[in-house]
Amino acid sequence: MKKISILIPCYNEEENVVPMSKAVVELMETKLPQYDYELIFIDNASTDNTQALLRQICKDNKKIKAIFNTKNFGQFNSPYYGMLQTTGDCTVTLCCDFQDPVELIEVFVKEWENGYKIVTGIKTKSKENKLVRGLRTMYYKLIKKMSDVEQIEHFTGFGLYDRSFIEVLRELDDPSPFLRGIVAELGFKRKDIPYEQQKRAAGKTHNNWYTLYDAAMLSFTSYTKIGLRLATMLGFLIAFVSFVIAVVYLVLKLIYWDRFTAGMAPILIGMFMIGAVQLIFIGFMGEYIMSINKRVMKRPLVVEEERINFAPDDTEDALADNKVDNEVENAGGKA
Repeated sequence: MKKISILIPCYNEEENVVPMSKAVVELMETKLPQYDYELIFIDNASTDNTQALLRQICKDNKKIKAIFNTKNFGQFNSPYYGMLQTTGDCTVTLCCDFQDPVELIEVFVKEWENGYKIVTGIKTKSKENKLVRGLRTMYYKLIKKMSDVEQIEHFTGFGLYDRSFIEVLRELDDPSPFLRGIVAELGFKRKDIPYEQQKRAAGKTHNNWYTLYDAAMLSFTSYTKIGLRLATMLGFLIAFVSFVIAVVYLVLKLIYWDRFTAGMAPILIGMFMIGAVQLIFIGFMGEYIMSINKRVMKRPLVVEEERINFAPDDTEDALADNKVDNEVENAGGKA
């Protein structure tokens, strides 16, 4: 019997974890009874009643597991780490706030059985704030044009990933992973499924302008060179314009030396403009350097405080089984 892993990252979702667990379990037992399953919640150090509720959920159903992080390790590290802890033949990831439709799991599994290794949910419509939606669309268009890798528009990570792709993620050993870019760059046999993103079922979003900016900068520094290239090109352009202005200024001064009085205004304006451009691109370079620094330090993705309903060496055993399965498949293909 094939096993499906469902991973749900959460942070302060006390109003959603119980109904979400019930919705997933009901779907697996009624719509996909031919599959075994595990439901894993990875909690990013919630400060509300989320962890207490997860303990009770795990107590009532041994197929539901939980990982508690020692602190909040961010919106990218925690889900990525959780994916590496799954033991199923495929892994489905979705948010805990019901913005990702639970019923799409059945559609994802069907496409997976059709041979696709990655099935991604694409937000073609959304009930979120129109301004935020518009800014997201502009960002996706911009990063798509700037990136060396063709990025996937309106993809947040919601989807299904075959065990073979999870193995690719395990081998990357990236302390600052950007899953959306990794799927676009390294994903294979992918099927995109459009859906309409719903409003949160309850609670407040934990995303803000800072977290959105952080996500944007991570994608820029991971998959584009445009910041550094713009700095170089704009530097040459400003140097050329400054040289032309200096020559014109000198000629006018020599010809009309007794009448030409340009004053300090052009010099001050030029200084402020050049200074502003320098600050912008020093900031860009700082983002690249921070990204490099995180990867060089090789810090762990997260640090666990506790895990519930995981058997001893659960993930290690699954990895060993997967390795044997792959060897058998390869041997059969060679034969």
